[in-house]
Amino acid sequence: MRNRLLLIVALFISVTLKGQVWPYQNPSLSFEERAKDLISRLTIEEKAALMCDQSDAIPRLGIRKFNWWSEALHGYANNDSVTVFPEPIGMAASFNDALLYDIYNAVSDEGRAKYHQHLRRGNENKRFLSLSVWTPNVNIFRDPRWGRGQETYGEDPYLTSRMGVQVVKGLQGPEDAKYRKLLACAKHYAVHSGPEWSRHELNLNNVNPRLFNETYLPAFKALVQEANVRQVMCAYQRLDDEPCCGSTRLLQRILRDEWGFKHIVVSDCGAITDFYTTHKVSSTPVHAASQGVLSGTDVECVWENYPYKTLPEAVERGLMKEEEINKSLMRVLIGRFEVGDFDDDALVPWAQIPASVLNCDKHKQLAYQMAQQSMTLLQNNNNILPLSKSMKKIAVIGPNAADEEMLWGNYNGTPIHTISILNGIKSKISENKIFYDKGCDLVEDKVTESYFSQLSFDGKRGFTATYWNNPAREGNAVISQQIITPIKKTTAGQHEFASGVKLEGFSALFQAEFTPKVSEELVFKGGATGYFELLVNGQQLQMYNNWRTLPGRIPYQFEAGKKYHIELRYAQLNNWQANIEFDFGKEVDVDYTELVRKLKGIETVVFVGGLSGKLEGEEMPVSYPGFKGGDRTDIELPAVQRNCLKALRAAGKKVIYVNCSGAAIALQPETQSCDAILQAWYPGEMGGLAVADVLFGDYNPGGKLPVCFYKNSDKLGDFEDYSMNDRTYRYTTDYLFPFGFGLSYTSFQIGKAGISQSSIKANEKVTLTIPVKNTGKRAGTEIVQVYVRKVNDVDGPLKTLRGFQRVELAPGESQSVSIELTPSSFEFYDWSLRQMAVTPGQYEVYYGNSSASEALQMTMVTIQ
Repeated sequence: MRNRLLLIVALFISVTLKGQVWPYQNPSLSFEERAKDLISRLTIEEKAALMCDQSDAIPRLGIRKFNWWSEALHGYANNDSVTVFPEPIGMAASFNDALLYDIYNAVSDEGRAKYHQHLRRGNENKRFLSLSVWTPNVNIFRDPRWGRGQETYGEDPYLTSRMGVQVVKGLQGPEDAKYRKLLACAKHYAVHSGPEWSRHELNLNNVNPRLFNETYLPAFKALVQEANVRQVMCAYQRLDDEPCCGSTRLLQRILRDEWGFKHIVVSDCGAITDFYTTHKVSSTPVHAASQGVLSGTDVECVWENYPYKTLPEAVERGLMKEEEINKSLMRVLIGRFEVGDFDDDALVPWAQIPASVLNCDKHKQLAYQMAQQSMTLLQNNNNILPLSKSMKKIAVIGPNAADEEMLWGNYNGTPIHTISILNGIKSKISENKIFYDKGCDLVEDKVTESYFSQLSFDGKRGFTATYWNNPAREGNAVISQQIITPIKKTTAGQHEFASGVKLEGFSALFQAEFTPKVSEELVFKGGATGYFELLVNGQQLQMYNNWRTLPGRIPYQFEAGKKYHIELRYAQLNNWQANIEFDFGKEVDVDYTELVRKLKGIETVVFVGGLSGKLEGEEMPVSYPGFKGGDRTDIELPAVQRNCLKALRAAGKKVIYVNCSGAAIALQPETQSCDAILQAWYPGEMGGLAVADVLFGDYNPGGKLPVCFYKNSDKLGDFEDYSMNDRTYRYTTDYLFPFGFGLSYTSFQIGKAGISQSSIKANEKVTLTIPVKNTGKRAGTEIVQVYVRKVNDVDGPLKTLRGFQRVELAPGESQSVSIELTPSSFEFYDWSLRQMAVTPGQYEVYYGNSSASEALQMTMVTIQ
């Protein structure tokens, strides 16, 4: 009887506890109330763990695992079957912030759908599959050598602000909704734009207050105050001796006190560790962690060994108080409550978005529309474009012509289908009219004759590949197979490396033997996403662990008759999609004579070249001539491409050059060797079709440059100098193609503007009414731009963009464009007040279709 009573009591207690609803579990309470209650129930160790970007589950409180790091730069990144839109620098060329909102609304739909699909399949939350996305990058693209400039919206603070605000609104969803769709992030705060190779040690101590406030801060301020962005990421480098993630000036006085930011500050990955490893401002991880939290960094990202896990020790040692941890954690938990992480999916409308939205036709159409609008025509001698579809023969040449992955740029996902530029052209004219040849490499002035067929292992041709379903090649292998052609494997699109091999957490060993017939230097070419190691006879030639595939070139001297054992070791790590590429052979000089011979009888050549995300990007471990760590050491077109274009011109060909890049290239020689130049950026999955549309006249280009294209590298100066001397249209006129420039297949006339009032008070606005007429023979889009400069502003910018508007006009059609200049349009830094201010005086207001003086008209506004 006694045992029976004890059992009944135990069951009663169990049921009571199971049905208990603590305040933090009550969705009818405010997020603030719920976060406060949850904090009261946590141990200090649990609090510290929740401030790490990979936050472990706390089962006793029903808290599940959460990851803060996902990417959505131009699509939900590091995932398959998602839509890949053009790279941001290309989208900036559209000057279409309304379309940008639609795109990031689609991106957030896909992010939600992918996230919930993953969890409903019984998987844990992980990096790159989260409701927190570290997007957008609103740094100013001040120097064209920066490899990550492609992630930005260009060199102008106003354009960057306009675009960035719409990105955030699209990602986060309506502000009046109870739950955020995703949590967006403004990065990298502040005064950050390379170089990649020194970002962990760099100390910027000569950025004057004017540049700081007029150039480097406006976009961050706009995202905080106009878009209510939920996260701000602090940058790696120091600013005036303080690491940005440990700067109370940046994170407290400016961000929170002046701008009113109430949400989460996250560190760039490893930035807190840099406090004691590279910046040397902290002596230990515990000191770095306490400095980070006290300065205002709420979430720490690091690859491993979180300094923030030492926060309990910091409290024990008196370096900080637990209340200061609670203050940061409050913001962190409110963020999780805001996306519905603690609530049933049935209560969160965004959780109902179906997986059918992933890379759906509607989203592909958005990608296509933006790719078209990003196309920027820089030169069109004798109106060679558009091309006739009835032409007898055309040659498509160049290293980027057939490369689908190049179109994706960086920080990308993988779409279901991508249209290369070559295939885009094939959609316009019959394939038998097209001659294709790669022509040359992106950078290397040689081509590789593959020796892969001469490899063998255990008497079988090629490489023997052995796979394990763990990352350490331990235990029994899953399968072995022979590979007889150059290795190219990926898990993108849910493809296994081999039958039975998992998509994640696996490893591989590729082995082959080679006995050369002659002594000669050969090269290994390959790379991987994940852990990659190359060994020859036990000697390690290359080893890295990286989040994208970076094909490298490794020369090696072989001796005739000697047997060589070649080994590739691979492991999929860190939630990255697995990828590996490898070939082996002899390099021979590029023979342009042979290329020209192949082109006999073909008059018109489309050369598709430029750069690639494999050359420019974030802190790359592999460098090429002219590149360093993902940045460039000069901005000239790689010599091998330049020489190929010269050879085509010398052979009398009509050359249309399609330049794919994430940054400005010094194309001055190309203006002589090419009849037309189309800047295509990295235009996403539909980019090949958009390029072909422009080449053959199915779309009239209207894109405008969001950065200057300089004549050469001569005046770029020290990369680490963050002054704006001779940089961007605001501080130089020495450019080849100016900011805001782009040609059309029609012509436009911009008439004299009317102004609502020419004398105003500091708190009043002005409206410009600008007549625009299409004077050509086909419909087109003009982008009207308005710039402002204060008269007698000695050290100020030459002009600054303060308004723009797209206008679509039929042939002969006229329209009046109204652009409003608010008081902030006349705001500049005032040295006497030591702040941004609208001050009395005369202001020149310029309007036209580019930033070049010859493209602008001027009117005056006086502020009383």
